[in-house]
Amino acid sequence: MLSSVKAPGTGGASVGGRRLTSTVPREYVHRASVAEVFLTGWEADAAASLDSFVVHAQWPRSHALFAPAAGHQDPLLLIESIRQTGSLLAHAEYGVPFGHQFLMWDISFDATAAALAVDPAPTDVELHTVCHDIVRRGTSLAGMRYTVSVRRDGQPVATGSARFSCANPTVHRRLRGERPTTTGRTLPVPVDSAEVGHASPRHVLLAVPATVGEARWELRVDTSHPVYFDHPVDHVPGMLLIEAARQAARAVTRRPGAVLLGLEAEFTRYAELDVPCWIQARVERADSAGDLRVHVRGIQRDEQVFAAEMVLSTSERPSMSHRPENLACAPF
Repeated sequence: MLSSVKAPGTGGASVGGRRLTSTVPREYVHRASVAEVFLTGWEADAAASLDSFVVHAQWPRSHALFAPAAGHQDPLLLIESIRQTGSLLAHAEYGVPFGHQFLMWDISFDATAAALAVDPAPTDVELHTVCHDIVRRGTSLAGMRYTVSVRRDGQPVATGSARFSCANPTVHRRLRGERPTTTGRTLPVPVDSAEVGHASPRHVLLAVPATVGEARWELRVDTSHPVYFDHPVDHVPGMLLIEAARQAARAVTRRPGAVLLGLEAEFTRYAELDVPCWIQARVERADSAGDLRVHVRGIQRDEQVFAAEMVLSTSERPSMSHRPENLACAPF
């Protein structure tokens, strides 16, 4: 098993009695660019049970893709922090060797608007994480679920959950073979970036629909995108699919500035790079607070590759609709 190497800021280097803050090693969170690492440290949660940890994260006030808007941090920073937490703990605390492949089955979160409020400084949060449903093959970790309670300035502001499995390189090669790492296709024309809440067409993931007003778009997969494809992979990344779902939800509700405050995403199979993927969206209902619930699916070769239930709000919510212990999330 790998030993736990504490990052600066969690018992690491200090100057004049003050801890120094740095990101965790990028390899722990499967990122090539240090700029895409949002976690700054972790330690065992001494006040909680075994398999409980406190993970520290910092969200920048400016990001090439996940930029603040209308006084809110982009909630995809929260989702990516939850994803990175699982990878970090798998390597650093459960001994998964580098080179093993991770397959995320589901991810969810529920947040207050206060969780995403922009301050004059970068946003520091703590992800109080409990790992459970741990599966091992022999002495090796094969997968687990983890739940997260997100605290900001000591106050609970969000909850989250995710489940993943991991496989050694030999098993992964047997499962995937030699899949391409590029699409080999010309990108289709994007919808107007303003329609999905972006300033640049580079970040638009939905193509102009074949029929005007149709809530069905071809997924635009640009394998040269520096954030979604931080390093070469042989499938469409889950974060790209989540952002495509948010863009579809914004487009179908005609609320490009709507804030994503809730998500339950399920991934059922790999979304391949060399086959068209279609994004479909349906508005389900609005609740008493005016929040809209939108169901989004990704279809490839007439089979569902992922589904997402999203909660969009254009106004602040005073409190979470779920507590951590009652968070509902589908397997992915």
